[in-house]
Amino acid sequence: MDKELFDTGIDARSRVLGPEYVTRAFGTADSFNLAFQKLVTEYCWGGVWGQTALSDKQRSLNNLCILASLNRGTEFKLHFRGALRNGATLEELRETLIQIAVYAGVPAGVEAFRLAREVLEAEGVTPPPADPAEMPDLGDLA
Repeated sequence: MDKELFDTGIDARSRVLGPEYVTRAFGTADSFNLAFQKLVTEYCWGGVWGQTALSDKQRSLNNLCILASLNRGTEFKLHFRGALRNGATLEELRETLIQIAVYAGVPAGVEAFRLAREVLEAEGVTPPPADPAEMPDLGDLA
């Protein structure tokens, strides 16, 4: 294990996912998955998130696109929370999810919006209501 990369990874992982998450991940590790926790921390968080050309927010938005495309809902929700921690605005998140729908397919976009709503509710984030002027006329359906 590269101690410097691991330490960088602990810092990045804690910054993005929260120190509670990292403490829990290592606190529940056992002989079966401890090596994996170390690998993820060093390789993903230290080696990738430790780079400086992209901001944490940019990396979070990139991850959302990738995770939605791969249909990895649990990881998507984790990284959606991380994107909020990294300062992603609701507008940036919405546009990212729309991009997912266009490039990964509408079903992936539908699921991304559904999972995002779960995270927003759990985090106590309430988007403002839609502007009535932007609502379509539904005619007799309403």
